[in-house]
Amino acid sequence: MPVGPASAPAPHRVRRVFAALVVAVLVGVAVGAGVWFLLRDTSLGSRSGAGPAPKVTASSSARPSSTSPSSAATPTPVSSAAAGYRRTEDPVGYSIDVPRGWTRTEKQGQAAPVVVYDAPADGRRLQIFRIAEDTPAQSLDLAENDPGYGFARQPGYQVLDRASGTTWAELAYRYDDTDLGARQVVDHRFQAADGTLYAIRATGPATLAPALVRDPLTRALTSFCPTGAECD
Repeated sequence: MPVGPASAPAPHRVRRVFAALVVAVLVGVAVGAGVWFLLRDTSLGSRSGAGPAPKVTASSSARPSSTSPSSAATPTPVSSAAAGYRRTEDPVGYSIDVPRGWTRTEKQGQAAPVVVYDAPADGRRLQIFRIAEDTPAQSLDLAENDPGYGFARQPGYQVLDRASGTTWAELAYRYDDTDLGARQVVDHRFQAADGTLYAIRATGPATLAPALVRDPLTRALTSFCPTGAECD
């Protein structure tokens, strides 16, 4: 039977299909980029906030010693933590120890929520978020070296230390933030007990002793446990 002009797709339907394809491509690019663009370590409310073997525990991933704000979810205190810390069951889906008195905020990244804990007095910060790359090392390399947004492009960037293991990768560096001044960062990406990949970033003023910036990260890593997972 001949097909008449009425069978041709309506122009507005073609436009809707094309728009959907464009959105899908943009989302795929953002996830593959590790959602780094939203993780600039600037003052909260500007560019801060943000972009996952055998089974391992959260403690095994820790290194040996050497957008728009969402609703204000409140983490639930659970069992006791070390002195100076509190253990919480975070609404995002994991338990973690954080310093007492630090304030929690949450932002929605391109692929997952970004939870931020800020010290009220000295400018230290923890950022916790899920990553989308295949391995922690791949995710950290992309975040550091991407030619468009990698943090190696930041003013004053200087690598302080670099290390990795089977299920984790870590980079310590400093840079000059246009709002906060010289900053030091420890970026640790790891496989959690349920196999999901996460990043925890500890930041603080470059004038602080490095241990003051690293200690909250170490405690967060050794206590991190996804909801429903078995962790040491």
